[in-house]
Order: sequence, then C-alpha cells, then structure tokens
Amino acid sequence: MKYTNLPNTDIKVSKICLGSMTWGQQNTEAEGHEQIDFALDKGVNFIDTAEMYSIPARPETQGSTESIIGTWIKKTGRREDVVIASKIAGPSDMVSHVRPKLGFHKEAMEDAIHKSLKRLQTDYIDLYQLHWPDRNTNFFGQLGYTHSEDEEWEDNFRETLENLNDFVKQGKIRQIGLSNETPFGLMRFLEESRNNGLPRPVTVQNPYSLLNRKDEVGLTEILHRENVGLFPYSPLGMGTLSGKHLDGIKENTRLSLFPQYKRYSNEESVKATRKYKELADAHNMSLTHLALAFVNQQPFVTSNIIGATSIEQLDENIQSIDVVLSEEILKEIDEIHNAIPNPAP
Repeated sequence: MKYTNLPNTDIKVSKICLGSMTWGQQNTEAEGHEQIDFALDKGVNFIDTAEMYSIPARPETQGSTESIIGTWIKKTGRREDVVIASKIAGPSDMVSHVRPKLGFHKEAMEDAIHKSLKRLQTDYIDLYQLHWPDRNTNFFGQLGYTHSEDEEWEDNFRETLENLNDFVKQGKIRQIGLSNETPFGLMRFLEESRNNGLPRPVTVQNPYSLLNRKDEVGLTEILHRENVGLFPYSPLGMGTLSGKHLDGIKENTRLSLFPQYKRYSNEESVKATRKYKELADAHNMSLTHLALAFVNQQPFVTSNIIGATSIEQLDENIQSIDVVLSEEILKEIDEIHNAIPNPAP
C-alpha cells in the first residue's frame, strides 16, 4: 500500500480508501466486517461512510452503514487502526427522512454528529464532510449551473464553518471536508477560513473517473494552489469501468438493482468505456486496473474511494495501487477523453 497525509495535517491515510455505502443493503453486516478485515490486511486504513448510507437512501436503512462500522469497532477494539470519514446530508427530498430541518445549521449538525458518533461507537470522527451544498448549484450529474432567482439560500459559509469549529474544539471531529462541491464553494470556504481563523477544508469528495473529469476544469487548479486534496468517489463509474456491462447491464449488480443511477450507462459512456477496454487489452491489463490506476496517479488525489460487493472485487480494486500507467498509456487515455469528454458528469 502507499500512504499520504490528509493535506496540512498529520493524519496518515492509505491512497486507497474503503467505500462502504453498500453495507446494509447489498452487503450484510458480516460481509461489511469481512471487507474491513480484508482491506486492513492489505494496508488500507481509511474508511468512508455517511449518515445517509446505505444507498439508495431509505428510512429503514438510514445509518446502517455507520452502525456496521460501529459493531466492527466494538468487536475488534481497533478504532486507532482506522481513519474514519463521514458526512452530514445537505437539504434534499431524497433525505427528508433523516431529520425535520435539513441543512448545516447548528441544530442539524448537533443531531447529525452525535447520532453518527453513537452509531460508529467512537468518540470522534477523523474527517467530517458536508455531503453536498445547501445552495442551488450543479452536482449529481449536472454539468452546467443554472441560476435560480427564487432561491431562498443566503450566504452561510462563515456560519457553517463556525458551527463545525465548535465540534472541532470539543474533539468530536478532527478535520473537515466538502463533497459534491464546486470551485466557487471551495474558494468561499477557504476565504472564510483564512479571514476568520476557522477550520480549513482539507479535501473535496467529488466524482472523478475516466468518464467524468469535469473537475479538471477549474477545481484542480485550486486543489494544487491551495493544497486541498481530491477524495474521488465512483472511480469505476458504479462498476461500468470494470467492463462488465458492455454487453448489457448484468443482473444483480448496482445498475440493475437501482436503474435510477444511469448516468454511467448512457450511450456515450458505453462508447467511451469500450474504447478504454480496448486500450487496457492492448496493454495486457484489466480495465478495472486501468481506470483505478489513472485516478490513483493524479497528483491532486489524496485517496481513491473504492467500493465492492465481493471480496474478489475488493482484492482486484486494492491491487490497482501497484499498477503504474506509462506516459504512452496516459497519452492514449487523453486521446479517448478528448474525443468523448465527460460522458458521465
């Protein structure tokens, strides 16, 4: 395994992060525990979760993933061996069951953090992230921003950081991060942090893969210049970049069980995936390793969030850390990207 630190901190994390959002629906508690044990044996020390998980969001399974991690911690006593990242849900109809009043106000954070700590059976969360913005902006498949004159949101960047700061001072969270965030949002948080001595976002958890490189336009310059890490999710495009769906969506997979998640299976995404598969074949590697190694090698990436529903998948995904793509392969990847750019934003 390879390691780095969360930017501007002494928190050491593996370059591969174990994603957990299937635990509680597609995976049982026992399977979740097995994945944690397996990943730790391979050198992975970083686990990502969220209060709304498992996915898709349902009232009856909300918080189940954190609870599975919590029972593992209680069973093993290995809290100090793992770095845990979790998230507070932003306003959205899909999580209206989480709490009566959503958002990043003090009352919501109080509710979210204490419930997460209880489910995780820990006294602190290493990296606490805002799951998506509480303002109108472009995320979850939206490439462009459409302004709404009727938006009720008022600038609350400073207030949000002040609320988070209270929990940092209490020792309940160590560092803060953002998720599904834009260049504007990241810069506003950094501005308020700098001007008011408030906690500084150390990472941004956004989708990033061969099928979605939109953050290279605008965001990655900020990441480099401000020393903030990208914490990519969906590096395999919900399994699309394993190549298993090229001849039709396979049964009992995420895309077949939850057809609402279809941005990675549109015509252009399939076309691009086919070309990346041909490239991987030409260089005698799996498409999975090509896709994950591409993300692993990006200089702005802190840790690559990989998920799996089986130990076999997890093993292959973790092995990608040992794959190094040559300049020749990277050039060929860019040629495909330039021909079919960002088919799954």
